[in-house]
Amino acid sequence: MSDTWAIKGAWFKNCNCDPGCPCDFNQDPTHDGQCEGVIAMRIDEGHFGDVTLDGLKFAGAAYWPGRIDAGDGHIQPIVDESADDAQRQAILTIMSGQAGGTIFEIFAAMCPHVREPVFAPMEFEFDINARQGHLRAGDLIDSEVDSLTGIGSDDPYRILVKIPGGFEYTGPNSEAETAVAKTLKVSAGGELDYEHEMSHSSMAFVEHSGEVPAAA
Repeated sequence: MSDTWAIKGAWFKNCNCDPGCPCDFNQDPTHDGQCEGVIAMRIDEGHFGDVTLDGLKFAGAAYWPGRIDAGDGHIQPIVDESADDAQRQAILTIMSGQAGGTIFEIFAAMCPHVREPVFAPMEFEFDINARQGHLRAGDLIDSEVDSLTGIGSDDPYRILVKIPGGFEYTGPNSEAETAVAKTLKVSAGGELDYEHEMSHSSMAFVEHSGEVPAAA
């Protein structure tokens, strides 16, 4: 255990696109070509070597001028302020992609513009069955999520995205619930200042793991 890490828990991906994230289908962003969004995780169970990560949260607010795979992205790492120094370093090492975990390695490769991390109070409400939730990270991120509804109806409308062998939806059944980010506000300055309504949200339970680098 001392030379490995693993995290599992609840995952948000909220972005500027219409509901039904084009990234899941290898397509271009919905609006104006750029990608603006956040990822966030509540670690229900986790460790980094001998450092326990249970109950902690982290997020990343990001911007890409085009498709994510075209690179040149900007990202603001945010870590739960309740984490101690060892836990903060562990989470930042995971987020940096230096410890493996395919999704983190991809984000690191596609985001050369990485800002200094921020340690902030985080709120993470997550009801995957109702497809509802709320994410807040200090004054930097505020996003409210709700279920899709039918045409001309207030009844919940459920859509699952399943990607066998994918690198993001890595939990049970390799799937995510599609929901609506009723609000998505990022206030981190420069490229990371944006606000959207009725845009996309993915909700999933995920699992990621890797090896602790020798330098850590």
